[in-house]
Amino acid sequence: MSALSQLDLSLKLSKEEEAEQLAAAQERLLTLRLQLGGQTADELGPPLCVLFEGWDASGKGGAIKRLVDHLDPRHVRVVQYAAPTPDEKRHQYLLRFGSALPGWGGMAVLDRSWYGRVLVERVEGFAEKAQWQRAYREINDFERALCDDGMILVKLWLHVSEEEQLKRFEARKQDPLKSWKLTDEDWRNRGRRAEYEAAIEEMVEKTSTDWAPWSLVPADSKRYARVAVLNTVIDAIEAKLAA
Repeated sequence: MSALSQLDLSLKLSKEEEAEQLAAAQERLLTLRLQLGGQTADELGPPLCVLFEGWDASGKGGAIKRLVDHLDPRHVRVVQYAAPTPDEKRHQYLLRFGSALPGWGGMAVLDRSWYGRVLVERVEGFAEKAQWQRAYREINDFERALCDDGMILVKLWLHVSEEEQLKRFEARKQDPLKSWKLTDEDWRNRGRRAEYEAAIEEMVEKTSTDWAPWSLVPADSKRYARVAVLNTVIDAIEAKLAA
């Protein structure tokens, strides 16, 4: 059975449940963030990097907003990645992410990441087969080096059903304040969902490691997903501090 098919997409929270659980989780994360940043501790804690991947309209932006909402903006960096620039294409693909990675005491949130190599670049043919196939090893080695140096690396995949994604696409199309988020490319990608799903399954299988496991988040309910994201990050920090 595939990893994605095992997710329970029926999980959801009421508005009141979300508000209560978000408030508690955000307060706990703030406490941990101050500790990692050396504000309430005698020394800096390990770097924290949270990377988000997921389907178009899976709610990454909303989850990131709730994740950082109660944190001092001077103490966290949010970086969004799109297609590489012509200059970035001249270099090894992992290099363009280096400047965003946090140092000790720091926190970074990545909206998309180096996993584009084995997802969009694979499916759309932007990377040759030999390139994306060896990328699994390259990514594992890269993440192993980061984690061996102390980093807390949280990798989140937000998963929505094909039906829920279509509903969100249609809602965006009708909303003048959100229609800019919906592109012809988004619609085209829906037509290749089976190819993307195969790439996701292989990505999870080959890059979910002991040092940097994937956390797959059921996201048909945005409320549930937002709380799950916060709790996943909190659990990772607490596990590192207790080690």
